[in-house]
Amino acid sequence: MEHQQRSAKRLSPDSDTGDMTMLLAPRLAYFAGVARTEHVTRAAQELNVPQSTLSRAMARLEQDLGVDLFTRHGRTVSLTPAGRTFLTSVERALAEVRRAADEVRADADPTTGKVAFGFLHTMGAETVPGLLQAFRADHPRIRFSLVQNYGEAMIEKLRAGELDLCLTSPVPDAPDLVGRRLDEQKLRLVVPADHPLATRKRIRLAEAADETFVTLEPGYGLRRITDDLCKEAGFKPRTAFEGEEAETLRGLVAAGLGVALLPPPAFPRPGVVELTVTAPRAAREIGVAWLEGHPDTPPVAAFKKFLLSRRGNLLPT
Repeated sequence: MEHQQRSAKRLSPDSDTGDMTMLLAPRLAYFAGVARTEHVTRAAQELNVPQSTLSRAMARLEQDLGVDLFTRHGRTVSLTPAGRTFLTSVERALAEVRRAADEVRADADPTTGKVAFGFLHTMGAETVPGLLQAFRADHPRIRFSLVQNYGEAMIEKLRAGELDLCLTSPVPDAPDLVGRRLDEQKLRLVVPADHPLATRKRIRLAEAADETFVTLEPGYGLRRITDDLCKEAGFKPRTAFEGEEAETLRGLVAAGLGVALLPPPAFPRPGVVELTVTAPRAAREIGVAWLEGHPDTPPVAAFKKFLLSRRGNLLPT
């Protein structure tokens, strides 16, 4: 039988891709079922749809594509060359849809699902490993995708749907976000071990007005806090170096390149002395944030509840 190009109006090659997808997507599984059985009645039984519905769907699919996909022999059918070509791509597309469906179901599983969790660099050495260890005592099979970054970058990832939750500072205040304060972390003035101030245990920040500071880059929450505290103490810090991690700044301080306002280290760092700041009050709030109105999967809800239960007891003492 000679197959003629269908005369019905069809979508042109430059038609909107979204229109083509909306037309074809509902019928791809039907097409694959008919192609697999080569029999409309059997395919209708397997797919649990009326035979008339299936026949109409195949006719409309061919009409939309503008090509014959089947050669018909009564109730049996066989694929045309165009149909075989189309089937290869359809099976690939359906397999990808099944894979994606399996993946999202797995991520939402209450027992073995996944949480995309972001946190500050300064919390990666001790705080977050301790939290995960405690959480997994009751949820041993829940998986985590972990992202370390500075606060503003994590907020962007929350808004983009790349993170479920993040630990950040300061606690965000925006209409599209929910932020909950969990704990507070005192900041110390870190000076080189051979610095004249190294013999002190406490200091008013105003006494460091003439010092050279090493700080995190603009955009980091701790940089903003440092600038605000110095302003409150009556001066603008003279910055010599800007970095991306607190421990890098400690290394710069140890090398005698400046002083820094930093949270306590996970482990003592040689070459530096850490002074308690008595005025102004030097601390940063640590909080958890998530996207307002975003539905939680069971594993995300469980981890959020766990974090909120740690209010006032989040950070190592």
